[in-house]
Amino acid sequence: MPAFDSTIPFGEPELIRASSFRRFLPEAANGRARGVLSDELASLSPSLFADLNRTGAGADSSDTLDVLAACVRHSQAVTVHLQFAERALPISVFPQAQLVHCPLPTDSLYEVCDATRECTVIRVEPALINPPADVASDPVLGTGSFARPSFRPLGALLWHLALHGGRAHLLPEIAGPAVYRVNHGLDLSGLRVPGTLLAAVYRLRRDTCALREIAEWPGLGRERAERLLNALYLQSGLIVSRSHPDVTRDTWFGALVR
Repeated sequence: MPAFDSTIPFGEPELIRASSFRRFLPEAANGRARGVLSDELASLSPSLFADLNRTGAGADSSDTLDVLAACVRHSQAVTVHLQFAERALPISVFPQAQLVHCPLPTDSLYEVCDATRECTVIRVEPALINPPADVASDPVLGTGSFARPSFRPLGALLWHLALHGGRAHLLPEIAGPAVYRVNHGLDLSGLRVPGTLLAAVYRLRRDTCALREIAEWPGLGRERAERLLNALYLQSGLIVSRSHPDVTRDTWFGALVR
């Protein structure tokens, strides 16, 4: 009998213990510690490596959404290893194919997303697998020749993680003095969008608004508004303007009352 009980539900893949995973990590290039960011990642994409270091992703306390957002922004296929419930969970993202791979089924993966306050990013490295080659000819997941249950749409994961994960504030790329509008070409099909958020999206398609205005809309509030903006940004559906007259006006009045 094993000395510990598995934290993975019966019938789901057994994941390696995070402590064992950490022991096998190579030392960082500086030779001082086992790095969160692999040296191979620096060779693959120096810009992504620098961006992750700049945002603090080189530390164990990295925010999962920050890391995934950077990988999508730089369009790099990577594998992110999360520590969750004493296990190491690999999540591979493929921005160009708009796919994500995870050994857990969707419901269990979303449970991890909902508990990302308890997660730690322990390793970011180039993707260890390749996405299906037939995604362009058969884009409907789980049908035809593309019946790969471990692969699923990346957009749906990013949407869920932005709305329910550990990050409750704007991503750095869209924070600061700005106003926001939704791109009319944004496709929300396949996403779980509650009625309150859908109404906000339709309103942002018509109007350009500041965060303080959005937060006052029915059913939102500051945190939910920031989460929605993050989710829209990660769907490439958010237009951010920092030169709009409303931004200048807010900044000017804000300076007067300091």
